[in-house]
Amino acid sequence: MAAKAQVYVAKKSELPVGGRRIVEAAGKSIGVFNTGAQIVAVLNLCPHEFAPVCKGQLGGTTLPSKPGEFIWGRENEILRCPWHGWEFDLHTGECLTDRRKLRRFPVVLREDAVYVEV
Repeated sequence: MAAKAQVYVAKKSELPVGGRRIVEAAGKSIGVFNTGAQIVAVLNLCPHEFAPVCKGQLGGTTLPSKPGEFIWGRENEILRCPWHGWEFDLHTGECLTDRRKLRRFPVVLREDAVYVEV
């Protein structure tokens, strides 16, 4: 089994909370996001219609709440596809309304550097 390559993304200090970088690695376009809770990397391909999902809006979603009450949360953790608005949880890759998932890649942090494994 071949070892996975680690591709440099940016200095961690250059990827603020809510920030993103899109890198080319091993022939793939990969989006790297700082959600605040963690740095995640996903394939820049929506599983619905193959849009460049990592160019979509990064935001939050409504949380479970009482009837008539709307509590907003999970800011910087939900990625919305720019073509059809499908929303994905960056921490799991799961779509909020479907069974499809974004493909995730391991992220390696070394000192102030962010790498993605492909």
